Amino acid sequence: MKNLKHVIIIIFLLILYIYIANITLIPGSIVLLQGEEFKIKKTFGVETIETAITSNSNYNISNVEVSLFGKLPVKNVAVTTIENAKVVPIGKIIGLKLYTNGVLIVGMSEIEDENSILSKPYENSDIKEGDTILKINEKEIEDIENLKDVVNSSNGKKLELTLLRDGSIVTSNITPIQTKNKEYKLGLWVKDAATGVGTMTFYEPESKVYAVLGHGITDADTDSLINIDSGELVTSRIISIKKGEVENPGEIKGTILNQQTIGEVIKNTQFGIYGKLNNLTSLNIDTSKVLDVALREEIEIGEAKVLCAIDNSNVAKEYSIEIEKIYTDNEFNNKSMLIKVTDEELLEKTGGIIRGLSGAPIIQNGKFIGAITNVLVSNPEIGYAIFGDLMIKEMSKID
Repeated sequence: MKNLKHVIIIIFLLILYIYIANITLIPGSIVLLQGEEFKIKKTFGVETIETAITSNSNYNISNVEVSLFGKLPVKNVAVTTIENAKVVPIGKIIGLKLYTNGVLIVGMSEIEDENSILSKPYENSDIKEGDTILKINEKEIEDIENLKDVVNSSNGKKLELTLLRDGSIVTSNITPIQTKNKEYKLGLWVKDAATGVGTMTFYEPESKVYAVLGHGITDADTDSLINIDSGELVTSRIISIKKGEVENPGEIKGTILNQQTIGEVIKNTQFGIYGKLNNLTSLNIDTSKVLDVALREEIEIGEAKVLCAIDNSNVAKEYSIEIEKIYTDNEFNNKSMLIKVTDEELLEKTGGIIRGLSGAPIIQNGKFIGAITNVLVSNPEIGYAIFGDLMIKEMSKID
């Protein structure tokens, strides 16, 4: 009898755990495109009721109440529905200048002190590559020069570092080492800016928000998403194109020297770079070429077009590709579709998908459906693309 009670208790706790886990996984807010269904993973007895709707510009905002058996409210979900999502696909090469919030730690090295002894100031600390230094002794760190000044003024005393790590704030202590040059060092390699070129995906005329790349910019040394404080979108000039080969990805090389600023960078996310465009003249785009954004259920296996610029004129042209697979349930990364370049002209010039084409918009049946994001190193003709709706939802978070 006692064993039976234990089994019943265990079963009850297991059921309770399943319910709590499922309810916890329901997000507090969600963004949908018009025509897209509100979907959450439901367990028996979990019900949803739309309780209120308000309208704001092109957005409908509703509150969905999640309850158990329609009696016990357990969670409220704010649902934002984007009405009539439309964008202007661009496909032009642009430049990016990103400035970090604090300074990013990209490496560590030994320091030779004033007595010619090698030491590692960071050795007994919790500091890791990929951390961003936000503050030292509560003083905000804005750039590398600022960091040097604070460390040198420490006179070798222990410092408390406030660090950003994977979205969380942590603290750690480190004691600087004095070198023969009478400078104090931490043994940390840091950077405060990043630059590069990529393809501009789209522009949304009403909000003046743009999207670039379809994936985020990560630090090459740490492979972590760069936490930016600000940035600039600038015009770019193509210098050369290196064709992609098996196990040797190609690349569009461009320059941003002496180019014009055309917008501000606001967000660096896993679904692309977003910001506001303020210089349409220099970008030279036709804002009348507006397309509807397709729901992922509308995307079909088969032919589509990619819009991209692959010569010094920086004029975007359409090239043929094939959609080979569609990962309809993908909400978590930028590999939503498997695509293959089939256009002979594009293959002749680039070998397929190359660095710099990330962000090139894809059009099918007269609608914007997504953007190129990745290439398969084993076959440059094949790569991945992100759903357009994921980019639009990310764009909607820009104020």
